[in-house]
Amino acid sequence: MSERKVLNKYYPPDFDPSKIPKLKLPKDRQYVVRLMAPFNMRCKTCGEYIYKGKKFNARKETVQNELYMGLPIFRFYIKCTRCLAEITFKTDPENTDYAMEHGATRNFQAEKLIEEEEKRIQQEREDEELNNPMKVLENRTKDSKMEMEVLENLQELKELNQRQAQVDFEGMIDRYRELERVEKEREKEEDERETKEMLDRALVKRLRDSDSEEEKEECSSSKSKKWSTEKPTDILAADTPAETQGTSAAGPKRTKVESWERSVGTLGGGRALGSLVVRKKPTANGNKSTAAMTAGSTSQTDSKAPTADSASKAVATQNGSSSLSLLGAYSDSDGSSSE
Repeated sequence: MSERKVLNKYYPPDFDPSKIPKLKLPKDRQYVVRLMAPFNMRCKTCGEYIYKGKKFNARKETVQNELYMGLPIFRFYIKCTRCLAEITFKTDPENTDYAMEHGATRNFQAEKLIEEEEKRIQQEREDEELNNPMKVLENRTKDSKMEMEVLENLQELKELNQRQAQVDFEGMIDRYRELERVEKEREKEEDERETKEMLDRALVKRLRDSDSEEEKEECSSSKSKKWSTEKPTDILAADTPAETQGTSAAGPKRTKVESWERSVGTLGGGRALGSLVVRKKPTANGNKSTAAMTAGSTSQTDSKAPTADSASKAVATQNGSSSLSLLGAYSDSDGSSSE
């Protein structure tokens, strides 16, 4: 194992390489090589497509009795990827390509076949002209006729191009662009008009909703005011002009309001209490007695009237002239008159 990596081997002095037997291999020996498909092909057995560049483990052999300028020609055997049918092709050093043999058909080689056919026809014509001078004359006549036909066709194409050249393609393109621009502007204006109409409708609807809300609020406020004015204590809270005149004559108005006056209202005003106090109406039997008594009572009432007026004025001047004091003064004046 020590000589496994040694580059120089030991040759004994009596080594004779001629005594080594030569290995005899057959000339058509096959080798297994790894290659890629050189062209697109289709299997004849199953119709499977094999594309260029697909890798295969192929068998390689040298074609016997076929050489091109001393170069050997090799044949390759591959198998279809679907049906495992055998496909063979070989090298073509003359055309620097590969030639299909059997098992498949080559795709996309129509152009190559046309070129090969043209080359074959040209070679046959040259061979005929080489041995037959009359054939040369016939070929020249055919060539001249063909050339005249080509010139006529060329002239027709030129006239057709001149007719088409009179058409102003640039102007047509400009008109088309102008029409397209106008159409876009019209569509834009329509969109703006539609959006404006939608906004107007939304605004009108919003205004209507706000108006209806305001009407509802006004109705509710009017109802609340009505209910507030219909409270039973509002009659007592009404101010009279007599009271305002008395306060202005007595002094400045009272600015401070008591807490019980805020909740219940002020108990003042002769008119408000006048509706509460009702005098007794004289009956039919007592008309005569009342008539006799009126003469005596008038003198007493005239004498006590100044006292009642002075008392009412004094009470009115005290802290807003409470209605209870006025009621008491009125009852006193009535009792004294009855006496």
